Amino acid sequence: MATQGCPCGYYNSVLRSCVCSPPQIQRYLSRISGPLLDRIDLHVDVPEVKYRELTSDPEGEPSRTIAERVGAARRRQMERFHAEGILWNSQMGPRQLRRFCRLEAPARALLESAVERLALSARAFDRILKVARTIADLADSPAISADHIAEAIQYRSLDRSYWEGV
Repeated sequence: MATQGCPCGYYNSVLRSCVCSPPQIQRYLSRISGPLLDRIDLHVDVPEVKYRELTSDPEGEPSRTIAERVGAARRRQMERFHAEGILWNSQMGPRQLRRFCRLEAPARALLESAVERLALSARAFDRILKVARTIADLADSPAISADHIAEAIQYRSLDRSYWEGV
């Protein structure tokens, strides 16, 4: 699913100014229902890419390295769930979440704060745990840390509370 941040399409743009008023933006975004947003695991704001960035040599990790890390994370998930009747973190139910997503105190406190501050639903809470488990798998970490929870929470930017006061 993709959407613009406002009716004119330039909310948070670095290249053009948004001409929408805060009430227009709020009305536009309120058309996306909370239950629909709850079912989307990752909410990512993708800014425009400048020509120079499109034509420059890519920086960062090579695709081969990323593919190897993703393959290793998938193998970890298949091993973890071999007796559970599922393959991936996204398929975890409540029982698997309790078993495989135990949080230490700092991670638990961070998640509790986010749930309260952002008024997240139970479904959003579960999605954050699943995404954090995947982030930990990609980092080859057996435990979900506060950093993994923080990153997973960042992917919930479209939750209703984010847009209050726009």
